[in-house]
Amino acid sequence: MKKKSFIPQTKVKNPEPNKKDDNWVIWAAWADRITFEEIKDKTGKTESDVIKLMRKSLRPGSFRLWRKRVHNTSIKHRKKFKLQRKKLREKIKIADIY
Repeated sequence: MKKKSFIPQTKVKNPEPNKKDDNWVIWAAWADRITFEEIKDKTGKTESDVIKLMRKSLRPGSFRLWRKRVHNTSIKHRKKFKLQRKKLREKIKIADIY
């Protein structure tokens, strides 16, 4: 019988999958803060490869929801993300003046 530890173990609801697995690509594609460039750096899969994998792995409704979310959210591309942050900072500076 295994002895219980006094240190509590935290169980994550959705733990990060292994990076060598396609499940990591799906997990990263759903994550808002992971860009397609980061996915390509870590796995070698391009944006079109990720889209094909998502289309194959997800149900049609889930895929449409993901595509709509990625299309409307500009943070999946590093260049668009930086531009959006710059606009937000300028907007905050203008709001502080008035």
